[in-house]
Amino acid sequence: MISITEAQLVAWLSPMIWPFLRVLAVFTAAPIFSSKSIPLRARIALAFFISLASQASLQDQPLISLSSPEALGAVMQQVGIGLAIGFTVRLVFASIELAGEIVGFQMGLNFASFFDPSFNTQSSAVAKFFGHMAAFLFIVMNGHLLVIMAVVKSFKAFPVDQNFIEALKVMKLYELGANLFASGLWIALPMVGMLMFVNLAMGVVSRVAPQMNIYSIGFPITLTAGLVCITAVLPMLDQPLLVLMTETLDLFMK
Repeated sequence: MISITEAQLVAWLSPMIWPFLRVLAVFTAAPIFSSKSIPLRARIALAFFISLASQASLQDQPLISLSSPEALGAVMQQVGIGLAIGFTVRLVFASIELAGEIVGFQMGLNFASFFDPSFNTQSSAVAKFFGHMAAFLFIVMNGHLLVIMAVVKSFKAFPVDQNFIEALKVMKLYELGANLFASGLWIALPMVGMLMFVNLAMGVVSRVAPQMNIYSIGFPITLTAGLVCITAVLPMLDQPLLVLMTETLDLFMK
């Protein structure tokens, strides 16, 4: 008769359960992975497959029994770190959408807003367009593979030790938010500068030729200039997106 002891079960399950929880938490918060178009069962199966495939690189992981008091702390740590990784990727997309919000405001298109169910907020058309472009670039630049690599390497920077508060202290996510906010402003700066020049030119025209109805021609000119600026900037959007992704995920790959 074959008998299996609790120690054997812990030795089999412990190396699998902690990477599985961390990867599944990333899939819950990260863009693209957390899309409602991806079934929950597919996410669970993919998280299990990734945790299984990463076993060769995850050596010397601690063995924590699922019935021990330390298991609760380990679960909280894995879920917290996974959500933090997904949150940082979400911040990168938010910085791109922030640039779109600023440009849409300068173009006068912020009135064209609609409800965004993913954030439960109102989102402008230009911001959503920038967000979709960022999602396309994320897939084309293998950003999903970069996120998975960051999750696997995060076990070296943040091993399973039930100390989630110390992990948050090392991450310093509050500094990351300020940097990404500044990056969104830098992305929008060329387009905002061009639109400000167009508004200044229309102000000069309205003073030189008062008989022209600047209100009737101002919006089409501003809209056309904004679309031209977006067309010129979009081919160069891959570089700032790659830099932001690298900077954020480096926090978990130290």
